[in-house]
Amino acid sequence: MLLRVRVRLPDRPGSLGKVARVLGVAGADVVQMAVLERDNGRALDDFTVAWPAGAGIDRLCDGLASIPGVDIIGIWPTAEPQGAFPDAALIGQLAGDPERGPLTLTDAVPAILSADWAGLVDPERSTGFEGGAGAVLTHVSVGGPDKVEVPELVPVRARAFTAEDGTQYAISPMADGLVLLVARTGAPPFHRTEVFRLSQLVQAAEAVLGTRAAGVGAVQSS
Repeated sequence: MLLRVRVRLPDRPGSLGKVARVLGVAGADVVQMAVLERDNGRALDDFTVAWPAGAGIDRLCDGLASIPGVDIIGIWPTAEPQGAFPDAALIGQLAGDPERGPLTLTDAVPAILSADWAGLVDPERSTGFEGGAGAVLTHVSVGGPDKVEVPELVPVRARAFTAEDGTQYAISPMADGLVLLVARTGAPPFHRTEVFRLSQLVQAAEAVLGTRAAGVGAVQSS
């Protein structure tokens, strides 16, 4: 299985190597690493690691916690997309079948952003999947829930937020008034770089599909 490990660590030579060594000793095989931010001598990094299926993560947490200055932000299951350049591969899929473009985008986003599921929300419709505040899901990615209480989406702009039940959401407006909603549980909030990536995917998809979403602009968090 694959895990996403998010840690905050000192932004100085050797820190990254210590984390990588501890992950290896604990039995994790590092598949990918990304730097999310650097600020005030600290860095926020994401590691994607292969981890034995069914194994607990106690030794992984204990190992990371033993490194001076390292804080564990979150560890959660993920499903990385195939290929070295998943964003580019997605754009190729959209171009190959533009009629299904919005659905293809929705189905692909959870793996790209290490999320549980994604859905297309129509704030104006009153039929389809169950939703809250008058908004409904018109399409849910594979593995998504059958019924969802759609969270409050206003203000509708590219942003991340945490629902009252602890579910982490990221949204991005799309053409024709639709909203792309991405969700995950048991994980940290979507980082601004993840929301920006979602926004960029939407803009690229709409460029390929010949549409343009109004209001897809600066990424903000609430």
